Amino acid sequence: MKMKHFSLLTLFFLAGCSLNAVDDKEVKYPIVEQQIEEVSFEASRTLDEKIGSMLMVGFMGTSAPKNSQICRDIAKYDLAGVILFDMNPVNHKQAKNISGKWQLTKLTQELQACSKDGKLLISVDQEGGKVQRLKSKYGFYGKFPKASDVIKLSDARVKQHYEQMGAELASVGINYNLAPDVDLAINKRNHVIYKLGRSFGSDPKQVVKYASIFMDAMHDNGVLTSLKHFPGHGSSLGDTHKGFVDVTNLWKEVELEPYRLLAQTQTIDTVMVAHVFNKKLDAKYPATLSNKIINGKLRSEFGFNGVVITDDLQMGAINKKYGLKNTLKLAINAGNDILLFGNQLSVKSMVKTSTLVNNIKTLIKSGEINLNDIEASNVRLDTLKSKL
Repeated sequence: MKMKHFSLLTLFFLAGCSLNAVDDKEVKYPIVEQQIEEVSFEASRTLDEKIGSMLMVGFMGTSAPKNSQICRDIAKYDLAGVILFDMNPVNHKQAKNISGKWQLTKLTQELQACSKDGKLLISVDQEGGKVQRLKSKYGFYGKFPKASDVIKLSDARVKQHYEQMGAELASVGINYNLAPDVDLAINKRNHVIYKLGRSFGSDPKQVVKYASIFMDAMHDNGVLTSLKHFPGHGSSLGDTHKGFVDVTNLWKEVELEPYRLLAQTQTIDTVMVAHVFNKKLDAKYPATLSNKIINGKLRSEFGFNGVVITDDLQMGAINKKYGLKNTLKLAINAGNDILLFGNQLSVKSMVKTSTLVNNIKTLIKSGEINLNDIEASNVRLDTLKSKL
């Protein structure tokens, strides 16, 4: 996947336009045809579609025929994407979405056929080690090393591993990998990052090095990526899957460094925000729901203008403390572009896409959410999808 970036002046020449100075003070800039198309496309979306374009959902099923609920939701709401899992939370003896290569390829083809532009984001968590959805028992390689083992290999071998991973994802129609993990290995008692070997180390520059190899390999195969978990999960003791996690007394400023170093490069596609609570950054809200952390720290201070995606909003850290409606309001107002509802962690917390859309519509009508923020997110998402 080649990333092309042009200056405004270059775009004018590409469009066959010229800059005509009327006098010393006024310069008229002709409108590029592509810009007109983007504006028209955004204006043509219905309110339901504008809202749906902010949602990534999980669903039950190893196929997605036209009459399936997920296919109808993709078509009706123009969903940003879907997230796939192998484990079925309802029945562990059955697959949720992934059972084999042929099956998964057919599923992703069916999902794309439901979308308006064939650029539905189809995502999985595929880091290596314990976190890889494409397992050997389904016919995949399934033996990609965890990050803490990757750093022991030669750069050439690391690149080979991740190129193989990217190629395997692309071969079955997965175009969005919710990885790499750029958390720092700074707390040996940390169960969710350190003890699972998900970190490339405690040195930010080393983490950036291997994360860059990972992202380049995914891009070579047309797969988008997501840095996680901003603003840092490596110092935590608790698990945000299970409940509220306060990292205030453990978190260190150095955990921001991988994002600071990478934020203004062209390699980052998206950033995933963690549910950790950190009084040093926001005394009221966890990162996922924090305007100070997302719009303030990540966007304004670090200069990241790309897509921000939440961690699963059904995790205990959010689900147990905030109601659905309040979660949606806070997440959008904080600056997130994609709201992730995996429908995976608890059968009781599963939510219909229509419920999410209707709640957000109510919040718009009451003035608690600004439609301009949703439209700005849509534009960032369209820019992301243009890379596919």
